[in-house]
Amino acid sequence: MNAVMRGLFITFEGIEGSGKSTLLYKVASALGQSGTDPVITREPGGTALGVALRRVLLNPEEEPIAPLAELMLFAADRAQHVSRVIMPSLEKGHMVLCDRYSDATTAYQGYGRGLCLETILAVNSQACCGLAPDLTVLLDLPVKKGLDRARTRNDCNGNNSESRIDEEELVFHERVRTGYLTLAEGEPERFLVLDALNSPDQLLDPVIKGLQRRFPGAV
Repeated sequence: MNAVMRGLFITFEGIEGSGKSTLLYKVASALGQSGTDPVITREPGGTALGVALRRVLLNPEEEPIAPLAELMLFAADRAQHVSRVIMPSLEKGHMVLCDRYSDATTAYQGYGRGLCLETILAVNSQACCGLAPDLTVLLDLPVKKGLDRARTRNDCNGNNSESRIDEEELVFHERVRTGYLTLAEGEPERFLVLDALNSPDQLLDPVIKGLQRRFPGAV
């Protein structure tokens, strides 16, 4: 589908503690002030089914999940999300800002868990119904810094019910970061890579300018 004929689909990606969720909301607020009212959503958890799957996927107190089962659960969340939220919103002309999408599966289950990338590509293709982001904002920073942020955030908020991924070993998160950077290198026209050592306030302007440069007249 042509981005001019429908709403824009913008995804935010990054390792744990990269600040992508905070930046997404800052971008949404800035767009709202300029007259654009984007749809804000996330994966997993953008639908009622996704909320239930999120509890299973991210809670460290749930039983251990086999990598292939984890892949399929994320794919189920995505298939429902695309069908019920993302595609209908885009077809109505809305801009959609999504916290994680298919690149996360490639980075975490592919590079992180070591599942076959061809399998992940096939599963993602089915779950996404062919829908790719128009722009992906990738927040990159050293893994240790990101994990320190994420774990401090969890401790401060008392939010350890979603810490299963955070608790993986450092080498796992290093592989995830490598996966993200490899994806960005392969599709430079889609990715906007930002230094997440900067604050969300410092990153807001590059995102808005990136949108304006790529989609003149649409933002």
